[in-house]
Amino acid sequence: MKLLKLDELPPRELSPGCQGHFVHSEHMTVAHWVFEAGAPLREHSHPHEQITNIIEGEFEFTVGSETRRLGPRSVVIVPSNALHSGRAITRTYTLDVFHPVREDYRS
Repeated sequence: MKLLKLDELPPRELSPGCQGHFVHSEHMTVAHWVFEAGAPLREHSHPHEQITNIIEGEFEFTVGSETRRLGPRSVVIVPSNALHSGRAITRTYTLDVFHPVREDYRS
């Protein structure tokens, strides 16, 4: 077993108003994000499958041409290579799971 404490991991700023902590296993990455109200998530894609869980707050999320306003306990599955973007409506805490590992998120 490997035990980690998020508060002891260095945060990484994805963009202004968005910080994350990353946990990597052999086959996946888990990202704990905090978006400040109004912080954008620029449109992008990646080869990783992604599952986004909204834990706290409200977030407007776009995958392809579909946009939804999400709140706590909402889960979005983002297919590999799908264009996606978003914007925090309120301060938002999200949990993303990526497969395979996001090497670009390693410290």
